[in-house]
Amino acid sequence: MKKIVHIGVAVRDLEASVRLFTDLYQRGPVHREEVRDQKVLTAMFSSDGPSLELLQATDHESPIARFIEKWGEGIHHVSFEVDDIETELQRLSSLGFVLIDKHPRPGAGGYLVAFLHPRSTNGVLIEIGQRMASGYGE
Repeated sequence: MKKIVHIGVAVRDLEASVRLFTDLYQRGPVHREEVRDQKVLTAMFSSDGPSLELLQATDHESPIARFIEKWGEGIHHVSFEVDDIETELQRLSSLGFVLIDKHPRPGAGGYLVAFLHPRSTNGVLIEIGQRMASGYGE
């Protein structure tokens, strides 16, 4: 894995959270996107280190809505960038990590993504992503 790209934060109200983090960062988000397959709206704040991705559900059945219902707002995942996501999924599976996604899927910001189950990563939902197009995090 190359680096931590971002930390995802599940929020109920994206616009209120954008205002809060704009005040905190003293600048607004660098990227906004709807990921229809995941039923989520995103707003990305960049920094010198990993970026911060705010995630709001667009449907009560989305993974983010279920997360907030169970755990409340807060840190949802940590995202790592990889060069070859298919190879990395095979490597991680062979090491015994539990894959939520056996195959990558489109994510925000020009990435293909897949998730590792928190039960195999000390309770942390891990996203791995391969950049496929220009987007945030460059």
